[in-house]
Amino acid sequence: MFVALGAHLIQADEISHQLMEPGEAVYQEVVRHFGGSILNPDGIINRARLAELAFGSSPQAGSGKAASRIEELNRIVHPAVIRKQEEWMEGVGRRHPQAIAIVEAALILEAGADKGFDRLVVVTCRPEQRFERWAARIKTDIETARREVERRMAAQFPDEVKIKAADYVIDNSASLEETRKQVERVFRSLANDERPTTKD
Repeated sequence: MFVALGAHLIQADEISHQLMEPGEAVYQEVVRHFGGSILNPDGIINRARLAELAFGSSPQAGSGKAASRIEELNRIVHPAVIRKQEEWMEGVGRRHPQAIAIVEAALILEAGADKGFDRLVVVTCRPEQRFERWAARIKTDIETARREVERRMAAQFPDEVKIKAADYVIDNSASLEETRKQVERVFRSLANDERPTTKD
């Protein structure tokens, strides 16, 4: 929706995918730390297998051990992703000085990267919607989706923390049209370089 209004966008997930391709330094470090069992026969990292090792089978699985593995993965991947994001933002700024450049990422606060941005926009919805949307996205049953979403959310700050840090909050719980209206308000505020006084 932001891109349709004229914003430039890069996704942290896409950057991390590129950095985990064979031949990349991040790929080599991830394989060194997590072992050859995460590789497909063609040498590509099997992201589901890596996630299983990093996140553990559930938020409680292995307790501290599961947490340390995701931290281990983040220590390898986050600095490289942040460098790429910064290079991209600098490039957009040089080519289009008045542009709105957006980095879509789930772990900006967790990675300590929030100081590199002028504004933070948090998009949220109700927990049950996360499960339903994940189930629809990857075509699985709701219980499998619930376990996967809870496992991933356990590695993130709670919504309350993210909302407190945000300049803008977009509630994505209702219709797409309602979400679109919020996006348009935030975009106008960003385009006018306004400092938000209340959360949208």
